[in-house]
Amino acid sequence: MGQQSSPPGTGRGGRLNSERPTSIFTFSDPVRSRPRPNPTSSSKEPPPNNQVRTLFNGHIKLRGRNDNLPQKWWPASTAIPLLVATIGPLSHVLSIASLVTTWKVTLPNSGNLPDGKDDNGIGIPDPKWEINANIVSLICGFAGNFFLLLNFTGRVRYVVAIPGAVGAWMFSSGILVAILLAMHIHSPPVWPEIYSQGYYHAIFSAFFYTLGAMLLAINMLGYLRGYYPQQFDLDDDQRTLILQTMLFFVWLAGGGAVFAWLEDWPGGFCDGLYYCDVTILTIGFGDFAPATTAGRAFLVPFQTLGLLFLGLVISSISRFAANISADKIIKRHQEHSRRSTVGMSVTNEKELRGKLGLPPKRKVSDARGQSGGRRAFSARRSSLAQYGRLEVAGRLVTFRRHSWAEVGGVSEGHLVEGAADAKGGENENRTKEEEARQKMLKFDFGEKGKGAEQISGGGSGEKSPAQDKRKGRRQKLLLLKEDRDRLETIRQIQDETKRWKQYWALAMAFLAFFILWRFGAVVFMLTEARISSLSYFDSLYFCWVWLLTIGYGDITPKSNIGKPFFIVWSLIAVPIVTVLFQEMSSTVVRAVNRGAFKVADWTIMPTSKRGVLDKYIQKHPWLQKFVGKRQDTEESGREAGTSTEQPGNQVGPAEGADEQEEDLPSLLSQTIKSIAHDLRFSPRKRYSYEEWQLFTKLIQFTQREDDSLMAWDWLSEVSPLLADITEAEWVLDRLCESLDRYTRSNSHQKLQLRLEHGEVTDSELDPLRLETEQGPLDNIEEESERGRRNWDVSPG
Repeated sequence: MGQQSSPPGTGRGGRLNSERPTSIFTFSDPVRSRPRPNPTSSSKEPPPNNQVRTLFNGHIKLRGRNDNLPQKWWPASTAIPLLVATIGPLSHVLSIASLVTTWKVTLPNSGNLPDGKDDNGIGIPDPKWEINANIVSLICGFAGNFFLLLNFTGRVRYVVAIPGAVGAWMFSSGILVAILLAMHIHSPPVWPEIYSQGYYHAIFSAFFYTLGAMLLAINMLGYLRGYYPQQFDLDDDQRTLILQTMLFFVWLAGGGAVFAWLEDWPGGFCDGLYYCDVTILTIGFGDFAPATTAGRAFLVPFQTLGLLFLGLVISSISRFAANISADKIIKRHQEHSRRSTVGMSVTNEKELRGKLGLPPKRKVSDARGQSGGRRAFSARRSSLAQYGRLEVAGRLVTFRRHSWAEVGGVSEGHLVEGAADAKGGENENRTKEEEARQKMLKFDFGEKGKGAEQISGGGSGEKSPAQDKRKGRRQKLLLLKEDRDRLETIRQIQDETKRWKQYWALAMAFLAFFILWRFGAVVFMLTEARISSLSYFDSLYFCWVWLLTIGYGDITPKSNIGKPFFIVWSLIAVPIVTVLFQEMSSTVVRAVNRGAFKVADWTIMPTSKRGVLDKYIQKHPWLQKFVGKRQDTEESGREAGTSTEQPGNQVGPAEGADEQEEDLPSLLSQTIKSIAHDLRFSPRKRYSYEEWQLFTKLIQFTQREDDSLMAWDWLSEVSPLLADITEAEWVLDRLCESLDRYTRSNSHQKLQLRLEHGEVTDSELDPLRLETEQGPLDNIEEESERGRRNWDVSPG
């Protein structure tokens, strides 16, 4: 995907802007943070062109070829090119099958079974106009795919290639549709004549040509709206998938032609294509098999390379599906969880009252000059207990309002008191308190634009279940007082997102598989009704046997429409079944393994000396007392020995916490070495709060004005834990920047001291002047020999 642009000082996972000494970290786009190439360098890549041309009052926005502006419509910019690159070769193969096969056949024995099967049909020659038009359609289809490939390789501009591909495929589809309609209207088959496999291959080919053209038109619409630049944003894996898919279909069509020529099957190329599809997918129904020696000899290299191409395609599809969920859907879910958590989090009582819509707490100074009873009454009035009951369980805060504190049941005494206060003109704090109470009443009912009197006075005063649910949800908040709590909360969001990703991907893959299975069963039940008389259950059984590549061969497609549909349906099922098995292996299989490990820990194969039984006893104090003090003593001694024998990290979390300023540079270099070692860990290393404190101190000690240890909010968008890179990469990048700032500052200080003592020569002073006064040189070749040497050693 293209790099999302962001304004200076913002961005997720960007580089640290170390040029401005400040206590708050500012981030910028990594692409923009890189130095521009020197005009005299050998790099020929032009800089990003962010100019956007607008036409028709801004309705059409034409972007440059390579820009770093924000991109939208990800499915249209990335998924559509991959899908179209698969649809194109498939459409060509189906169009070739419709061209080399007659469109009508005559069934023997007046179509009576068993001799009147579709496989025994005798072909009827097609008219020349139909053959010529089919050839033109095939040429247009190849031309559309050729335009698409030229754009993929960068040979032809987007605004030329994509409209050409859309026009060529629409024209090809239009020709096929015209031939099909003319054949059906002017020369329909008369029983025992029926349409052959070639006729149905033409229908599927026209459908896929139209589908590919429509998808490319959607991609063009996104470009004209300015959602992405005028090129397909594909990475190397996606380009490899396009090439592998093309090779797979070429091999499939070539094998069908060879087997049709060697075996002389009745359906010709269509039967050969069906046989190659069943063979490469390792189904092996057995309804078609090579009978000649040449056919059996050719099967060995054909199946070997066919399995190789199929495995490459399946591997690329698996990586693409994983990237889809990781880059788009999973990040969106994590961002939604983060925003929900931020909306529910509070750090003090003032924020708690604000989230609940309660009046602010009265200060002690506001009650001066009042009598003792009045002061006590004011203290009771400002407490949370007046409005409801506050329950704190860990970080979860639940506030349950009293029934008399709600809008429909405000006590009479409070109403009278409010009227007396308003009449007597109490101080400004009382007015703010009443306004906050009105907000609370509106908050309870979720109404907008209505006062408490209007809500309580109109209607029956009963709340709907949706309002009760909304009220209960808004009264549950998270109390995050310490910075450690916010770090642990974002960790919980990451863990929850990881679990959600696994089960969401498994559910989507299973849903796609279920729809494919059921839809295929319905189609095969209808298409095989005349020959096989399949029931819906038999059709479900056939589809299940094929989807799991068992292939008993007791039920096979035998009709002229069933075989072409099976080819298309099976090729669509390959990626769906692949993704399903992959997600099952990453969720169900892992869950079964974890359950097996737990059973083993509790029985005969514990992971430690005494297994998980010790952990269970430690979590239940009453069980510890029951077992006895001897076990506790042994356990504490074993834990003490383990803690002394276990080697720690090269840089521990507490190490360096009380370091002096002069010890920080040495600690910085040691920490960089340790983080570089953590990059090799799999799974990715996750650091504790104490380690982050150390990292932050090492990052910020080179800045001039920075007193706080944590200069970012863990729940914000710029949190290091939400960056697109790993934590080790993020920390290593910032520590290296801190080390660079330290070395620069140290070198400048030494140069300043030498300058004060008069020990600096002109050759050492020139780089400083060039950096501070003139900046980077525009043309190195035009400078003097001394200037060239100074440029080579200058820090800039």
